[in-house]
Amino acid sequence: MTANAVEVAVTPVSTVVGGWRPSANHARIGYAIAAFVAVAALWEFIKLVVPANGISIGETRVLPRTTDGALPHVWSVVAVLGERDGAGTVGATLLRTGGFTLSLALGALVVGTVIGIAVAVAMQRFSVLERGLLPYVVASQTVPLIALAPLVAAWGGKLAIGGQPWQPWMSIVVIAAYLAFFPVCLGTLRGLSSPSTASVELMHSASASWWATLRKLRFPAAVPSMLPALRLSAAAAVIGAVVAEISTGTAGGIGRQIIVFSQQATGDAARLYAAVAAAALLGLVLTGVVGLVERALRRYNHPPGTSSQEVRP
Repeated sequence: MTANAVEVAVTPVSTVVGGWRPSANHARIGYAIAAFVAVAALWEFIKLVVPANGISIGETRVLPRTTDGALPHVWSVVAVLGERDGAGTVGATLLRTGGFTLSLALGALVVGTVIGIAVAVAMQRFSVLERGLLPYVVASQTVPLIALAPLVAAWGGKLAIGGQPWQPWMSIVVIAAYLAFFPVCLGTLRGLSSPSTASVELMHSASASWWATLRKLRFPAAVPSMLPALRLSAAAAVIGAVVAEISTGTAGGIGRQIIVFSQQATGDAARLYAAVAAAALLGLVLTGVVGLVERALRRYNHPPGTSSQEVRP
């Protein structure tokens, strides 16, 4: 048997179809689709087998009601996108409001990332600052966002930037950035501290300044820790934007639209679930934006202890 024949024999048939090999991105898309199908199947299974009034143990309901007003069919949630809503359809309304919220969440992600990286660099540079500031950074995330949002909106209403009054959307960006900066800060701090002592001493022996060491050693070494943190921050930014819209009563976004549809859900909650699903999709879209950043930095995104030359492009 020739070497080529052996290679063909050991190559799994499932990985090669007509000369095409599935990549990691195709696998991720396949997993996402499979997860959606599994959730939809579980949804319909619960609606099929659980009684309309749910299941209760004593006074505690352990399984939800399955009426259309509480748990509509999956196809009902999809079909409602074509229903009339004002001058357009429900789908058009969700697309417009979702775009507004997505723009605010993206702005919050950028602001939170810049602040998180700046704080992490400062803490890595000065150990006394890390010991004094890190506990407060962690404790800041214990403040309930629903209580913080009205305070930020009230304080912002008394400010003016460049002679321009504070806008409600600015409060939403600040609140969402407050959530987004935390994962980036901790992930960056961990990454900046990851280079080995020998690598740092090598930079010192070459008379490299602190800035040169940060730029050429610490930042490239921090990329594998920063990218997962950015994905978490993307989801946190969307959550913060939606909660801030609801808490501050700001119209125009998907958060406020959820409240509107919840008030309309008298006998059928399909519109409400469609709005909630749209809000969840915003997190996926913003995470996809982070994925583009990850692709741009893939030369640095390698496991600790390996060099970028060892990683397959």
